[in-house]
Amino acid sequence: MNVRRLPLPTAVVAAAAALGLGALSACSSGGAAAGSTDKFDVVASFYPMAFLAEQIGGAHVHVTSLTQPGQEPHDLELSTQQIVQLQEADAALHLKGLQPAVDEAIAQSEVGTKIDAATLTSLEDHEDEHGHEDGHEDEHGHEHEHEGGKDPHVWLDPVKYAEVAEGVGKAFEKADPDHAADYRKNTEALVGKLNDLDAAFETGLKNRKTDVFITTHAAFGYLAERYGLIEEAISGLSPESEPSGARVKELTRTAEADGVTTVFYETLVSDRTAKTLADDAGLKTDVLDPIEGITDGSRGDDYFQVMESNLESLQTALGAK
Repeated sequence: MNVRRLPLPTAVVAAAAALGLGALSACSSGGAAAGSTDKFDVVASFYPMAFLAEQIGGAHVHVTSLTQPGQEPHDLELSTQQIVQLQEADAALHLKGLQPAVDEAIAQSEVGTKIDAATLTSLEDHEDEHGHEDGHEDEHGHEHEHEGGKDPHVWLDPVKYAEVAEGVGKAFEKADPDHAADYRKNTEALVGKLNDLDAAFETGLKNRKTDVFITTHAAFGYLAERYGLIEEAISGLSPESEPSGARVKELTRTAEADGVTTVFYETLVSDRTAKTLADDAGLKTDVLDPIEGITDGSRGDDYFQVMESNLESLQTALGAK
């Protein structure tokens, strides 16, 4: 977008150097870096935020994602280059509580428009049926706790994702009023598609044989709540955590008692734990994708295609007709 770019403050450069622990380069919807185009430049934290920005912004935006395709986003660290790109952007779109390094970098930046998706819908605590806390330790003993203990995976509920989309659309209208009408039109179209997706899940999951499904990490709490399902997660809200032997035995008993047929794993992390549990319990495995990134291994090219694949996987696993 044609705006006057201010020189980077010394403090920002210093902060960038301090935070530049990774050697990751930003990926974007175009070849140019944030801040170097005549479009409304948006830096998005990871795929679900970048998808919203692209769908709502259309031809008027240039979107840069801080998380590479195929990269697990939870423990992302930013390079100095990425922090400078963030500083040069017109807007930053993130989901506070999911990626601490991104949250810190955005808080320290002088980006004119900062959009926190976590403020655009209601976040909830999601403990499993046995009261396991959201906070947990990974295999290295590091404690992981999402912001305020809240589950950030709102994009997996089409209704909540639509609420976020409406908020992002309004923020784009305010920040780039010359294209407000197009942002409004694009937002309405996206919300309509999300409403259709919600209806497809509601209809497609009726007449099921069981409500219970087992996943590698607890990403599907909002989806489960929306459609009356029960998610039993092997790990916590971060896919890096390792389950205890007692938890594995507990899930084996749950699977037998509730008629569970399938242990779900995801595309961006190892399927080892899921397959071990499935082998021990005599269950099948399949993919239930939390859509934290799209790769060549994803069952679809975008959010909607992968969500439709998730619906098919759930229908099969739950015995829905």
